[in-house]
Amino acid sequence: METVYQSMRQQGLVRPAQGRVLGGVCAGLGRRFGIDPWPARLLFILVLLLIPGSQILVYPILWIIMPAEPVTVAPPSSVWAQSAD
Repeated sequence: METVYQSMRQQGLVRPAQGRVLGGVCAGLGRRFGIDPWPARLLFILVLLLIPGSQILVYPILWIIMPAEPVTVAPPSSVWAQSAD
């Protein structure tokens, strides 16, 4: 499964840490294809409405397959380090 995650990361298909509504699938797809998250969500819903029943399968599968964007944590600043002394 890690090779699938690596392949998707290389292609830019990741679920963002910020701006998620549910799982971040539509925001990630929108980011990958260069559109804002809300139009991507609407387009995703419209496409899924054309294929009845696919909503139940497609979104959860993409949620599992698409890796989450790595969260970067900033190191503590020197102000906090000085106040702890």
